[in-house]
Amino acid sequence: MIIKQASRIRPSEITDRDVWLRRRQLIKAAAAGSGLLLGGMSGVAAALYRGPGDLNRIGNLRETDHGKELKPTAYKHITTYNNFYELGYGKRAPAENAGFLKPRPWTIKVFGECNRPSVVDIEDVLKLDQEERIYRFRCVEAWAMVVPWVGIPLGDFLKRFEPNSRAKYVEFTTLYDPEQLPGQKRNVLDWPYREGLRMDEAMHPLAFLATGLYGEVLPNQNGAPLRLVVPWKYGFKNIKSIVSIRFTEKMPNNTWRRTASDEYGFYANVNPDVPHPRWSQKRHRVLGKGLFGSKEDTLMFNGYAEEVAHLYRGMDLRKNF
Repeated sequence: MIIKQASRIRPSEITDRDVWLRRRQLIKAAAAGSGLLLGGMSGVAAALYRGPGDLNRIGNLRETDHGKELKPTAYKHITTYNNFYELGYGKRAPAENAGFLKPRPWTIKVFGECNRPSVVDIEDVLKLDQEERIYRFRCVEAWAMVVPWVGIPLGDFLKRFEPNSRAKYVEFTTLYDPEQLPGQKRNVLDWPYREGLRMDEAMHPLAFLATGLYGEVLPNQNGAPLRLVVPWKYGFKNIKSIVSIRFTEKMPNNTWRRTASDEYGFYANVNPDVPHPRWSQKRHRVLGKGLFGSKEDTLMFNGYAEEVAHLYRGMDLRKNF
């Protein structure tokens, strides 16, 4: 999903430490035509994440029909060009700091307006995947990229806890642990990170919890061990490293709405007709296509209007952005 630039920090002005330390080697490689510097990614980082094969495979995958016509973005781009402020503020910082995060052991607390609150171990979630259905999603992701996600339908997961009639929204919270997530040592945001969905959004079959990508468990920098993916919304909605899910009657005051309400609303639906206060959203860059990425027109609801537009019928989408 296309992500609006969230920070006033300009990552383009930040030189990665590994690039600086190995700058002569990179210059030689680039001069030799090795292609290590693609789309602004450091060659060192790309080499560290060559492709699938280093992480545990997820079995019993069932391919979905979503995005079969789309060519997935290269694994090295997906895993080295990320927004995950908890692991750092440059696009490459999450991959560089990924080793701090320990995705095992891990539990997710589910509570609030439901009849069966529980604490679920991530291993049980993965077993649930294999016993029922696993989806491999290809969705338009950040800036944009096409990610072959592995995940489970969010709605099916939430139904297990029997939300009651007062459950109008679902709130998600990220781990708060500055030792594992060094970006939390800076007060850039009001930690921990929180996001939310309306119940009908959460129950939509396109919304899912990602447990992996490229057929393997999630890399830390991509939100291990469990993250949200809502394909028709901007990427900041896709909260990572989830530790709690709460059913609530009131709209959650999500992190970016608390931080910059004039720039980031609750709904975060992709809408090219509503400009960000500091830039247009009519076009976006496609990561991995050329040195700086090619530009493409941004589609309403990220191209999923046929599936999700009915959720917002009668709403003013300029006011409810």
